[in-house]
Amino acid sequence: MNIRAITTAASLLTFSCMLQAAEVPQPLKKGDRIVFFGDSITQAGVNPDGYVTVLTAAIKAAHPDLGIETVGAGISGNKVPNLQERLEKDVIAKKPTLVFIYIGINDVWHWKMDKDGKLLDGGTTKEIFEAGLKDIIAKINAAGARVILCTPSVIGEKNDGSNERDTMLEEYSVVSRKVATETGSQLVDLRKAFTGHLKANNPDNLPKGILTGDGVHLNPAGNTFVATEMGKAIGVKVK
Repeated sequence: MNIRAITTAASLLTFSCMLQAAEVPQPLKKGDRIVFFGDSITQAGVNPDGYVTVLTAAIKAAHPDLGIETVGAGISGNKVPNLQERLEKDVIAKKPTLVFIYIGINDVWHWKMDKDGKLLDGGTTKEIFEAGLKDIIAKINAAGARVILCTPSVIGEKNDGSNERDTMLEEYSVVSRKVATETGSQLVDLRKAFTGHLKANNPDNLPKGILTGDGVHLNPAGNTFVATEMGKAIGVKVK
C-alpha cells in the first residue's frame, strides 16, 4: 500500500470514528448542567408543557441521584449571529457541561423574497450560518462542555415538500449535519425526524396542527416529540 492510499484510509477511518462518536448516545453524569440554547421554540420550551420541561422531568425520573440541572436559554427571533453575541452571558457563564443547540428556523424564515423569488435580506447566509455554528461550538468546547447540535425542524408541516421554505431548510440542515461531523458533536436530526413523522401522520397534508400550532412553534405533541428525540441522544426515555 502506497503513502497516498495509507493517508486516504486513515482519513476515512478518522471520519468514520467521528461520525460514530457523534451518533452514539453519551450517558449523563453526576452534576451535569444542561443548557438549551436557541430561539423562540426554546424560549417556549421552559413552559409547563415545553420540550425543556418535558425532557427535564424525564431526566430527573431516570437519574434522581445525579443532581442534574437544566437551563433554558432561548430568545424569540434569534438566529446564529444572535447566539454568538450572547454566548458568553447566556451559556458559558452558566458553566454547563452539555449544551443543546437548536437553531436555524429564523436563519431561513427571516429571508425576504421579491416577486421572482430572489432573496433580499433578513436571513443568514449559509456561509455565515456554518461559520457561526463552528465558532459557537469551539467556544463551548473550550469552556469544557460538549455540544449536541440539532438541525432545524419545520416551517410548515405539509409532507410533500411543498412548504415554501422546504428546499432552503434542507440546505441548512445539510450544513448543520456537516458542522456536527466536522466538530465531532452529537447530532439530533430534527429535520429528518419531523419529515418522517409528518409523512406517516399527516395524511391530509395539512400545513400545521400535527406537531406545531402555526407551522413552526411546537404544540404539546411537538414538544413531546422534540424532548423524545433529544432524550435519545443522552440515553433518556421520554414517556
